Amino acid sequence: MTEIKASTGPAYARIYSVGSATPSRVIDNEYFLQFIDSSDEWITQRTGIRERRWIGEGENIETLSLEAAGKAIERAGIDRSEIGAVILSTISHYHQTPALAPKLATELGIPDAAAYDVSAACAGFCYGLAQAESIVRSGQAKYVLVIAGETISEITDIHDRGTAFLFGDGAGAVIVGPSETNGIGPVVWGSDGSQEGVIWQTADWHQAVSSGEFPKLGMDGRSVFKWATSFIAQATRKCLDEAGVSPDQLEVFIPHQANDRITDTLLRYLKLPENVVVARSIRHLGNNSAATIPMAMDELLTSGQAKSGQTALIIGFGAGLVYAGQVITLP
Repeated sequence: MTEIKASTGPAYARIYSVGSATPSRVIDNEYFLQFIDSSDEWITQRTGIRERRWIGEGENIETLSLEAAGKAIERAGIDRSEIGAVILSTISHYHQTPALAPKLATELGIPDAAAYDVSAACAGFCYGLAQAESIVRSGQAKYVLVIAGETISEITDIHDRGTAFLFGDGAGAVIVGPSETNGIGPVVWGSDGSQEGVIWQTADWHQAVSSGEFPKLGMDGRSVFKWATSFIAQATRKCLDEAGVSPDQLEVFIPHQANDRITDTLLRYLKLPENVVVARSIRHLGNNSAATIPMAMDELLTSGQAKSGQTALIIGFGAGLVYAGQVITLP
């Protein structure tokens, strides 16, 4: 049998930097009251959301992703030619093919990079980060750019009382590269396809063509809440266990920004100390699907609420149903 050479790389990887981009339109809760029977008070109490950002003229998933990625690259202080792979996590690129990642790589001046899109809904960033960590440690790329970009406003049904006010647009990006110490813990991830009907697209593309109506998002909110506050709560604990980190060693918690009440439940389950910094970007950015975690991370670091080098737990969960989470060192 012929011996095949294996790829080799550094022992560890870490996140070097993070960047984010938010669109220009600020949409408050009052906006939706012309379409649904609700109130600002009800929306805020049920979700924590007071406002969100939607794309305006000249803005789209490409412009947001390029802005977030550009910030991450600049902050990392690396040469773009050393980025060997670009991963885009999104459910908002409405082309079956080609993927958007290769175009983004070219626009960013990253030559001949491996580039592909990941469709893992609200867990997409954590999926992309897990792949980036493995790519770096295998030696297949020195640096990997992970982008999460969403324009969920384009598939939001503003007449659906259960989902109209939930989603916002935006993008976040990180640079992952080699490290002398480990900065990205083992990923805890999985799926439950038996619950594919809990969060859904109202029509496939064949149906959309025949009906002439663009698909929208639908969701069984009660089922999602039950799953997130039971199964995902257990997954957060497993993330800590796999990384060998105890709750009292955790300094920052960045869960997917789906609902403030879900975040509160996860905090009670984990029994985290009161001094742990908790991301609450949902209150003014809404649910940004795959982009929520890097956007919230950038906000915490930029505002000074969190600091470089702190230990953080991140976890995303959403349509599929899918989930993924890791313990990381903040860039």
